[in-house]
Formats: sequence, C-alpha cells, structure tokens
Amino acid sequence: MLALRLLIMLLGLLLGLAAGRGLAAVQPDDLGIVNTLSLMLAGMLTALLLAPRIEQVFVRFSATFTRWYARLSPRAVAAATFGLIVALLVSVLLSSLLRTVPFYTWIWNLIVTVVLGVFFVSFALRNAESFGLLAFPQVRRKPGSRLLDSNVIIDGRIVELLRAGFLDGELVVPAFILRELQTLSDHHDAQKRTRGKRGLAVLEDLRALRPLRIEDWDDAALPTTDDKLIRLARESGARIVTNDNNLGKIARLHGVEILSIHEAAVALKPQVQAGDHLTVTISKGGQQKNQGVGYLEDGTMVVVEDAIRFRGKPTRVVVVNNVQTNVGRMIFAKLDGEEGAA
Repeated sequence: MLALRLLIMLLGLLLGLAAGRGLAAVQPDDLGIVNTLSLMLAGMLTALLLAPRIEQVFVRFSATFTRWYARLSPRAVAAATFGLIVALLVSVLLSSLLRTVPFYTWIWNLIVTVVLGVFFVSFALRNAESFGLLAFPQVRRKPGSRLLDSNVIIDGRIVELLRAGFLDGELVVPAFILRELQTLSDHHDAQKRTRGKRGLAVLEDLRALRPLRIEDWDDAALPTTDDKLIRLARESGARIVTNDNNLGKIARLHGVEILSIHEAAVALKPQVQAGDHLTVTISKGGQQKNQGVGYLEDGTMVVVEDAIRFRGKPTRVVVVNNVQTNVGRMIFAKLDGEEGAA
C-alpha cells in the first residue's frame, strides 16, 4: 500500500500549496513563500498521520466492492445497461419536445434523466431473468477455484475433506449443477429425490464451513452437464472435483485438471489387507496376556496374539484387521499356521 500512502501525502501537499497561495495573496512575497512552504509541509505530515486510517477505510471499501462485484450476475448487468439506454433515449426525446417550454432548463433535463434512469434500471433489474439473451456467458477467472460436480456433492465425503483442510481454493457451484440437484430433489422417483435432497443438504454443510460461489453461467449450445463443466473449467481456469471416471478422462483430454475423491480414496487405501502375510520382529509384549508387538519399516504397529514367546525373532504372521486411529494405523495379526505349530 506504499503507492496509496504516497498518493495521500501528495494530496496533503497540494492542499497545503492551495492554502498557502490563498494566504500569499494578502501577505508580503517573502512571508507568503515561507508560509506556503510551511503549509505544504504541514499538509504532507498531516496526510502521513492520517494515511493508516485512510488505508483501513480503503481496504474495507475494496473488500466490500470485490464481494459485490463477485455477486454480480451477467443478466443483472445486461438488464441495468438496457434500462439505462432506454432512460437516456426517452430523456433525449422529452428534451426535444419540451425545449420550447420557457422554464425547461438543463437542470430540469438532468432531473428528468435521473428519474427515468432510476425507474427503468430498477424495473429492468426486477425482471433481469428476461434479459438472458442479452447477457454474455461471463466467466470470472480466479486461480485455484474448484468446480463441484453433482456426483461429488451427493457423495458427501467432500465435507470431511474440507473440514480436515485437504481441499483448498474457492469452491464454485455452477448454476446448472444447482438446477440439476433441484430437479432431482423434486423428482417423482423416490431414489432420485433422496439423492437430490442429500446433495442440497451437503451444500448447506459446505456453506457452513466455507463460502460457496454460485457461478451463473450456462451455454444452451452444449447438450450435457459434463460438456458444460469442461467448457466452464477451460474458460475459468478452475479444476473439476468429481467422482465420474469418464468425465475425468474426457476433461484431461481437453487439458482440464481433475480432482477425484474416488481416486484419492483408492490411493489412501491401506496397503495391508486382512489375510495378507507379513514377517515382523516381535520387540515387546502387548497389553493383553501373551501378546507380542512388532513394527513395520514405516513404523506401523503390529499387535500379534500369542507371540510373546518369539520376542526378538522374525515371525511370520497373518493380518486379521487393519485399524485407522487418530494417531496412525494399527495392524492386528495372528501367528501363521506354521509358526503357531512350532
């Protein structure tokens, strides 16, 4: 914000110069120059003192303006522009008709223009949905945005990912995805209706954790939701969060990055499953009688039943269960048949 502070100081300097020139008109030349320089310095220092407060006001105003601009709908902009054009045309027509009236001056012309502008713009905004054909499918490019597909919303695991902090960036829900969920929630089929209501409930949970942005974008020329998602992602530079493998393959062919919760779940799946055979060295006893405890190379604890007699020896075991706890992964196992017989 150095540029803003310099601008504020320059304004203070100019105000001091203006005040000094005003006083110099009624003072001797030498005294007027000294007073002008003093007032310029005083104005610059005053501006320097007030700069932090002015910066805070500017930052708050900038944040408010940014939020307001982010909520602007292309239809609303098109409607307001159309209303203003009509107001200006009607104002020109009235001024041409009333120019011969004696009391009709430019002040009345300005008042009439303002009144017409307020009327036509407010009327157009109340009926903004009727101006969809005039609105270009405007897309706001914001690096790091995440476009949510309907299947990943209905899945619901995205809430836990967001709560755990594994999903960064701005979450964007396209308007056509929201309409798809609304259509499902009103469907006559009970199963589809349940899926739609679950999706809307998940969106409420997401909104409680982080602000959601509804992207009012659509392209009637594209037949499917997948095509619209890919086009929107390409134009906005966002990534698509989805569980649809086919959508992921097509999107990657178009150069769109995909975040698949299903692929992440597969990648995080434990490498050791029930029934697998392991060889561990029993290093100590467990909490239960005759239990032995060993560790894998990655530090995972392996609790083996009836294995304390093999303490200090490599022992072949069979995995019984794999438990994920808050502190890490824990494997429960039993002795392999040959080890138990020995």
